[in-house]
Amino acid sequence: MFEGMTPQPMTFRGVTRDVYVGGSGPPVVLMHEIPGLHPGVVALGERLVARGFRVWMPSMFGTPGRSVSVGYDVREIGRACVSKEFTVWALGRSSPIVQWLRELARHAHEEQGLPVGALGMCLTGGFALAMAVDDFLAAPVLTQPSCPFPLTPARARAIDASEEEIDRVVARGVCVLGLRFTADRAVPAARFEFLRERLGDRFEAIEIPSGFGTGLPPWSHSVLGVDFVDEDGHPTVAALDRVVGFFEEQLR
Repeated sequence: MFEGMTPQPMTFRGVTRDVYVGGSGPPVVLMHEIPGLHPGVVALGERLVARGFRVWMPSMFGTPGRSVSVGYDVREIGRACVSKEFTVWALGRSSPIVQWLRELARHAHEEQGLPVGALGMCLTGGFALAMAVDDFLAAPVLTQPSCPFPLTPARARAIDASEEEIDRVVARGVCVLGLRFTADRAVPAARFEFLRERLGDRFEAIEIPSGFGTGLPPWSHSVLGVDFVDEDGHPTVAALDRVVGFFEEQLR
């Protein structure tokens, strides 16, 4: 667990969090999904390190290294829903914690003098888009972006970033990569249609068929985490290869 990655306490905006850092090469801020820095997310970080990137992996909630379970998931979702740092329901807003993450990305950029990539997952999926307002953030990847929770049509056709943030990303001409399973109710097709409308051909979508007749269960959600299958020919492996290629194109 965390092989080759060292925890470093980092303080931005008066808040200190442990950030696991490892590897060399272009910097990538990897933001974990619910319930925390579980073994699947850590394995993703290690894969990115092995592919030639320096990974900055902050612990934002949960217990680093703890395995996923239903009870653990429910507890951390509940905490996120009531936390002032996370916006899971509201329209037209990014979460306050994005400001802290932008400072972390700035630190990585200034330390290495290179453009930065960002990869958000599930609850943090849209964070990478909101972070791309900064000139040094060159490669945002939105993996199953689940907020705002799509309980209404308006929320399904939205992402947890403000109009001003999206306008800034559009004005910058930043390329954005999104990943989802097609039957995933937490990340409806309408959300990716909204991103296509706003970002145009700058938005690249990887939508992996799931559900009846596809060989993948309809509850598949975490493309590069819990539901990643490290087998040749598996669509999640192809998705990871494209993420690596995207980072290569935008950061090197």
